Amino acid sequence: MMELNNLTAISPVDGRYNKATAPLQPIFSEYGLIHNRVIVEITWLINLANSPQLSDIPTLSKAGLATLRQLITDFDITAAQRVKAIETTTNHDVKAIEYWLKESVADQSELTELSEFIHFACTSEDINNLSYALMLKQGRMVVIQQYQQVISQLRQFAHELSNAPMMCRTHGQPATPSTMGKEFANVVHRLERQLEQMSQISILGKLNGAVGNFNAHMTAYPDTDWEAIAQNTIQELGLDYNPYTTQIEPHDYIAELCHNMQRTNTILVDLCRDMWSYISINYFKQKVIATEVGSSTMPHKVNPIDFENCEGNLGLANALLSHFADKLPISRWQRDLSDSTVLRNLGSAFGYTLIALSALQRGLNKVECNQQYMLDDLDNNWEVLAEPIQTVMRRYNIEKPYEKLKELTRGKKITQQDMSRFIDTLDVPDNVKSELKTLTPSTYLGNAEKKAKNI
Repeated sequence: MMELNNLTAISPVDGRYNKATAPLQPIFSEYGLIHNRVIVEITWLINLANSPQLSDIPTLSKAGLATLRQLITDFDITAAQRVKAIETTTNHDVKAIEYWLKESVADQSELTELSEFIHFACTSEDINNLSYALMLKQGRMVVIQQYQQVISQLRQFAHELSNAPMMCRTHGQPATPSTMGKEFANVVHRLERQLEQMSQISILGKLNGAVGNFNAHMTAYPDTDWEAIAQNTIQELGLDYNPYTTQIEPHDYIAELCHNMQRTNTILVDLCRDMWSYISINYFKQKVIATEVGSSTMPHKVNPIDFENCEGNLGLANALLSHFADKLPISRWQRDLSDSTVLRNLGSAFGYTLIALSALQRGLNKVECNQQYMLDDLDNNWEVLAEPIQTVMRRYNIEKPYEKLKELTRGKKITQQDMSRFIDTLDVPDNVKSELKTLTPSTYLGNAEKKAKNI
């Protein structure tokens, strides 16, 4: 077998783009899953030992509690490798965690008395659903931080270009002007709305046995409020309790999170395509880096590769997120295992998202707004003032204002002089004519500047 490294990895998530996805490695890797399983198992054991309802379970001393917590904080690659070695015998990944924990406390009499309460009354899914929930909670924090960095860049563009007039294009054709800053402000507002929703999605968990009814728990301790113990454990993990499940937590919240990330990523796909197009029409110039090559055969090329890379990786992320959202909430009867291998790929969607966000930030750092070109573009399209002029004509009840401006401008190139002569023919007060003549494509901006500055 080849040594696994950036060059030999099958997936670019762990290969070519390893640097961008590094923050996710301790979260979504096999190591991360094992570590979170250890956290769940130990938290459950501590809650059992500390419950006043379970008086015949030995209470943990401060030293015993410290030892268990140290197993969490000191967990490392060597410990994970030992778990995997045990798994070669058990052929069961969760059972290997139980055996590793028992092995780890075997030399301490206080904890060996508790050893049979490790994984007490649990099905594997009790441990797995909470482990993936912890992983998703951590992963969400990482991507939100990266989304926020992008938002910060976009907000800076919005403020700096708040008064940079640009001609808008609806259906790809010249349309009412805005400012480039206002267009960035639109994206900031959309993204912030999605991130607010993303941060509020409840990360759910269950700890209620083989089919969700505490069957084994209540057989062993029929007078115990298992619902309360389970809820307390889950909340101690920083998760929200789901009281109604089958063997599996139904993954509806995962679908909610995936759909939210999809929407957020789709907004960024929209941004990437707009930036690509603005670069194409020279509204943005790209900073030239002397050592970079734009084309293997055309030396003049400076390609918008970062926006293209971002768009491509967001597409990959969204394809996975869509599958997760469609697949994971479905399970035959009380449980089938088709979700197991799918859940193991959650990190890939987060990884492609991070790769995309890294590329987007690079792309935004390389562009400079070509404000003079945008002004020249506006000055070549005086026909965009047909809208305000016909609107003022309506105010003064001039007959067929839209039709008159249509006849003057549609499909034609109009100059400032053409507009001025047309305004002179209008039956409106002289001061209104003067005001209309002072209007230019670069000043017909509505409240675009204010909106850009206020974002």
